[in-house]
Amino acid sequence: MEIESNWINGLIGGILIGISATILLVFNGRIAGISGMINGALEFATSQIWRWYFLGGMLIGGLIYEYLLPLPNTPRYNLDLMAMIMGGFLVGFGTRMGNGCTSGHGVCGLGRLSVRSLTAVISFLASGMVTVYILKHMIG
Repeated sequence: MEIESNWINGLIGGILIGISATILLVFNGRIAGISGMINGALEFATSQIWRWYFLGGMLIGGLIYEYLLPLPNTPRYNLDLMAMIMGGFLVGFGTRMGNGCTSGHGVCGLGRLSVRSLTAVISFLASGMVTVYILKHMIG
C-alpha cells in the first residue's frame, strides 16, 4: 500500500484544524477533542446540542472537500471491513483509556501546554513507530 503525500493539503488542513479548535476554546471555552465531543453528544442533552453542530460541521466540511471542491480526491484502499471495524473499536477503547484521542491530545492538549497530553502524544508516536517497525521489518 502506497500512500500519496501532499504536504500543502496537510499543512492547510492542520491550520484549519488549529483555527477551529482555537475558535471553539476562545469563544465557547470548550475543548475540541473529538472523542470527548462524541461522548458528550451521545448524552442527548439539550445543553450538548453544540456538539452535534460541531460534529455536523466536520461531516459537511469533509463532504464539501470530497465532492464539491476541485481538489484531489481522498485515496481509496480496499481494506477488510472486519479489520476496519475492529480497528475502530480498538481506537475507541484506547481513546477512553487515554482520556482523549490523538487529535484531542495533539491539537488541543499541546496547545494548552498540558503535560498529560504531551505524555500521551509521546506514547502515541512511540507506539506508532514501534508498530511500523515490527510490521515492516519483522513481519514483512
